Amino acid sequence: MIECKSFDKLPDDARAIREEVFVREQGFQDEFDDKDSISTHLVFYVDGVPTGTCRVSWDNQQQSYVIGRVAVRKAFRGNHYGTGLLRAAEKEVRKMGGKALALAAQVRVKAFYESLGYTASGEEFLDEFCPHVWMRKVF
Repeated sequence: MIECKSFDKLPDDARAIREEVFVREQGFQDEFDDKDSISTHLVFYVDGVPTGTCRVSWDNQQQSYVIGRVAVRKAFRGNHYGTGLLRAAEKEVRKMGGKALALAAQVRVKAFYESLGYTASGEEFLDEFCPHVWMRKVF
């Protein structure tokens, strides 16, 4: 069974996935920040096992809802769970009245977001020495 649950506060399952993917696997140090307290957190479950997570919040600078911290555990990649997670986030944003969604994508996975209808905008930038680019999708 596949399901996506929404949380008002950072749940332990999301914290564990982000620590596994971003801290231990990719070496990021500044993983948790103030945005966690103002975000809606989504966790994707497969047969009750937490497999992926992301967060969604309004961003005044982008003048849009922004999805962030998109992560799927390594053992579950290649099964389209990332696509399911993004679709769930888009649905959540529509429920909040949003008509667009922005994200800062790691450049190495830019093609994944493009395949889901996101378009890159602006110059690449570094976040903890990792190249990123802003992307946007209008519903």
